[in-house]
Amino acid sequence: MASVLVVEDDPNVRTALIRELSARSHVVRSAGTAMDALREVTTAPPDAVILDLGLPDLDGGEMLKMLRGVSDVPVIIATARDDEPEIVRLLNAGADDYLIKPFSAEHLIARLAAVLRRASRPGPAAELRVGGLHIDLDRREAALDGAALELTRREFDLLAYLAARPGRVVARRELLAEVWRQAYGDDQTIDVHLSWLRRKLGETAAAPRYLHTVRGVGVRLAAPREP
Repeated sequence: MASVLVVEDDPNVRTALIRELSARSHVVRSAGTAMDALREVTTAPPDAVILDLGLPDLDGGEMLKMLRGVSDVPVIIATARDDEPEIVRLLNAGADDYLIKPFSAEHLIARLAAVLRRASRPGPAAELRVGGLHIDLDRREAALDGAALELTRREFDLLAYLAARPGRVVARRELLAEVWRQAYGDDQTIDVHLSWLRRKLGETAAAPRYLHTVRGVGVRLAAPREP
């Protein structure tokens, strides 16, 4: 059983979703506008959000951006929009999954169960240290040799995921699934974020210190070797 917030402006669709989720013993709250949904999330955080994009007061994509500023709650986009670049953009912006209407109740319940399982996995230690790199997961802060690193949300997530597995080569497919929360995507997205991270860590792909690309496999984070 989970607490689920349904954000949908169509009363018929909203009622149907509430009925199906309640039948599976979930506790369901609903909102018909983005502002109402944001108030719900901040006052009584749910375990998951099912978000329609066509809201009357604010596009769901903009709401997702605002939501990610205050919460890491799992979000499943549920919309009639099936434009692939838009799907990829929203997944990169922090959505955990994307369902295109119409979809069956069984499909929704399975996707919801999957994101809830991922969210309930025990996390790594609250602090990570690899060489001179220090990552505070609770504060979402990172520092290199005592100097704070100014990282975007995605850069921090990528760095923390790799730092929790020092010395291990992490496959690109795993990074897409666990950091970007998507089953498919363009490797260029990973390359761009790695390039930004390298710049902030004071290194390059040609002369790596922490981030090492293993061609055709993935990425490995390791402490620099002593001179």
